[in-house]
Amino acid sequence: GRSKCDSCKAELKWYDLIPVLSFVFSKGKCRHCNAKLSIFYPAIEIITGFLFAVVFINTNLLSPQFFYYLLISSFLIVIFFTDLKYVVIPDKLNLAAILITFVYLIISHQSLVINHLLTGVFSFLFLLLISAIFYFLTKKQSMGGGDIKLAVLMGLILGFPDIILAFYLAFLTGAAYSIILILWKKKSFRKDSIPFGPFLALATFISIFWGNFLLENALKLLGI
Repeated sequence: GRSKCDSCKAELKWYDLIPVLSFVFSKGKCRHCNAKLSIFYPAIEIITGFLFAVVFINTNLLSPQFFYYLLISSFLIVIFFTDLKYVVIPDKLNLAAILITFVYLIISHQSLVINHLLTGVFSFLFLLLISAIFYFLTKKQSMGGGDIKLAVLMGLILGFPDIILAFYLAFLTGAAYSIILILWKKKSFRKDSIPFGPFLALATFISIFWGNFLLENALKLLGI
């Protein structure tokens, strides 16, 4: 259906939906009920523009890879903010992105299909194992089913060895963010949970475009 104000449910016109500009001109308020609008809206719009610019710079315009990465970037944006705000990753999002990625691999990168399929399976098993071990030791759930299913998509997109970098970045940034919130007493280690999906999505995007660069420089630092 049409976009509506979360507060008064008034239907929004086209000029209410211009990315960033509508938020600025309305001073961050609904023009019908004057309710304050969430900063999520301009944040999503700005980040989407930035990610699309990255895709444009790093791919050939109008190529299959260009359109594929635009689609995948869109899925990752939705996953990032949906999990961040609602602490859920809809299965429909994961499944649609998985199917699109599989078709893209079949059409454009047939030689990589086996690598990426196996990486997707082992990525799923890896997060499942971590979740099971954590639950066995603490009797608490470490990550949701959506996060574990997202690992399949990550493996399909990245393949091996880029998936290793993606998991490393996700766990590193997730741990750093959690520690900061705990130190600031915004979250409690015992009581609160922090969505892991945003870190997985962010790490996936970074690994797509800068994975090779980061891996090469990491190996150089290690003298390998």
